[in-house]
Amino acid sequence: MQEIVLMKGNEAIAEAAIRAGCMHYFGYPITPQTEIAAYMAKRMPQIGGVFLQAESEIAAINMVYGVAAAGKRVMTSSSSPGISLKTEGISYIAACDLPALIVNVQRGGPGLGGIQPSQADYFQATRGGHGDYHLIVLAPASVQEMSSLTIKGFDLADRYSMPVMILTDGTIGQMMEPVTLEVAETIPYPKPWALTGTRNEREHNVVTSLVLQPEELERVNFSRYQRYAAIEETEPMAERYRMEDADVCVVAYGIASRVSRSAVDAARANGIRAGMIRPITLWPFPKKALQDAAKQVQAFLCVEMSMGQMIEDVELATRCAKPVTLVNRVGGMIPSIEQVSRAIERATGGEKV
Repeated sequence: MQEIVLMKGNEAIAEAAIRAGCMHYFGYPITPQTEIAAYMAKRMPQIGGVFLQAESEIAAINMVYGVAAAGKRVMTSSSSPGISLKTEGISYIAACDLPALIVNVQRGGPGLGGIQPSQADYFQATRGGHGDYHLIVLAPASVQEMSSLTIKGFDLADRYSMPVMILTDGTIGQMMEPVTLEVAETIPYPKPWALTGTRNEREHNVVTSLVLQPEELERVNFSRYQRYAAIEETEPMAERYRMEDADVCVVAYGIASRVSRSAVDAARANGIRAGMIRPITLWPFPKKALQDAAKQVQAFLCVEMSMGQMIEDVELATRCAKPVTLVNRVGGMIPSIEQVSRAIERATGGEKV
């Protein structure tokens, strides 16, 4: 059954999580994601779920660790410095091959920074914390995608037994748009490893990230990266916009992609063949889409609300086959359509069709 409602992006994430079967939420308030926790505080008691505001971000992520080990769908959310505090626990969850959903509604940094939107946590999300591991990282560009990618995130987490991060920003978290809400058609992935009590009917299950024998730890890491390789092959997602005959390719995600789409349209109106590739998965990064574009375009423009982080993945994906230029604002500022449009003109030498 579908239902269309007007919602904030943060609220859309929370409602979608509930419809995806999440009955456990643990968090700690921080702007600009607090509406997620507030929504969960209201809704979880209504559905017989568990909402708990932990004493800290560190406590919250370790509660997620426990519920994930029990085989239940579980979520936490925070904003940039709060995610930094959760990073050790996220590493434990990844090392134990447990499914969980983590939401980062980014704000400016480093440090406490400010409460305005940012995209400066790209490295933190796609490179991870200590040790060798990855998260699947999904980047919504609308309130509708805040909902749909949350549901997809839970499914991917279960399918691959790993944590998934929704990497969004304060603008999309706070903005309101119509959303089509759906009840997730979840696949009942069996979880024979879950800590559910043996009832003297099976061997004990053990969930741990501690592997003291180096040979065994090496084997575990190699095995996990075989799974990551399969994910890189099958799960990359990207939107291609007006790329059929593009001479210049704008690469942007999240709120920056919405500005970039308008800049592409403005460039087209001025006779410049511009297009856009919007990564939806930041990990796995949609390398093939960029590689295909590199055979066609003269240049790439990477539009980011950071000092330039995703641009490195664009350069790596294309092996610098074509020039890649950064167009950016930082500190909570959002690039303007005019700024991106001027960069598109410079990339093509101002040439028009």
